[in-house]
Amino acid sequence: MNADGPAPLIVTAEMPPDLFSWANQLRQDHFPPERNYLKAHVTLFHALPPSSESELRDCLKELVRDNPPVPARLVGVMKLGKGTALQLESPQMIELWRQMADRFHGLLTPQDEHKPRLHVTVQNKVSIEEAKALQADLAPRVEPRDFAFTGLAYHYYRGGPWEAAGKFAFRGARRG
Repeated sequence: MNADGPAPLIVTAEMPPDLFSWANQLRQDHFPPERNYLKAHVTLFHALPPSSESELRDCLKELVRDNPPVPARLVGVMKLGKGTALQLESPQMIELWRQMADRFHGLLTPQDEHKPRLHVTVQNKVSIEEAKALQADLAPRVEPRDFAFTGLAYHYYRGGPWEAAGKFAFRGARRG
C-alpha cells in the first residue's frame, strides 16, 4: 500500500493520560515485540473507507462539540483466546458508536457492523498458556475504576503502524 495514498480509517476512543500510560506500559511489557507497532488504544471502527474521511471528520467534530468527556469504567481483565486485554464498559460510548454506525451504514465492514466490546489489548498472538498466565497474574492487580474517555481520534491504516490523522477532545457541557 502506498504510504501516502488512500488508506482505511480506524476510529478510536481516547483514554485519559494516566490510564493510557499504564495500559501502554502493560502492552510494551507483554505484547510480542515483533508485532507491537501500536500504542495502547480502544478501537471503535476498524476500517472505514478512505472515501468517507471528510464525512468522518465532520462527524467526529460534531460528537465532541456536543458531548462532555464520556464516563467509562475499567472492569478488569478480558480473555482474548491467545491474548489478554483490559475490559472497559461505557454505555455512553456505545451510544456514540451507534450514532456513528447509523451515519456510516452501508460503508461498514462486517466486523464494524457489530457493537464493539470495549477493551485495550495488552497481549495478543501468544500461546493460550502464556495468555492464561498473564490473565492470572493481572486479575488480582487490575482494580476496577471509573474514568472518562477524553475524545475521539482517527488514523490511517497502512499495513502496520497507524498514521494519526485527527484527534478531537470532548468539549460539550455536562448535562445535569
